Amino acid sequence: MTPAINSAKQAGFAFQLHEYDHDVAAPSYGLEAAEKLGIAVEQVFKTLVVKLDGKQLAVGIVPVHRQLGLKQIAKAAGAKKATMAEPTEVERTTGYVLGGVSPLGQKRRLATFIDISADTYPSIYVSAGRRGLEIELAPRDLAKLSQATFVALAT
Repeated sequence: MTPAINSAKQAGFAFQLHEYDHDVAAPSYGLEAAEKLGIAVEQVFKTLVVKLDGKQLAVGIVPVHRQLGLKQIAKAAGAKKATMAEPTEVERTTGYVLGGVSPLGQKRRLATFIDISADTYPSIYVSAGRRGLEIELAPRDLAKLSQATFVALAT
């Protein structure tokens, strides 16, 4: 059980867990998840943490085959600039290891933004809090659980 799974259970939203054997040599955690679970890459989303104006952190959730637009997330958050957060800061703040960062159940709630493309699917997949484990849920439920806003983020 991970904090992400506990968060979804406590909220009472419908979700499904999908587990696969994670290959430590995989070049991309998200693409690996899509391939091993037989899911379209457009439906699998990665959770990325950025630093806004060199101060606060925020979360961007984008399809695994796309990149997070730093200008887009900065604008959405009302900041001038966004840079990728340092891995140690990401792990310390979220409570998850890289490759297993979930937008749910983080140690500290961060401003969260989901790419608008997520809202075109009945369900999407995000990390359930560890490598090799995905949680499938409705995009709107993810937004409610993470207090997220849908915006155009992917480039």
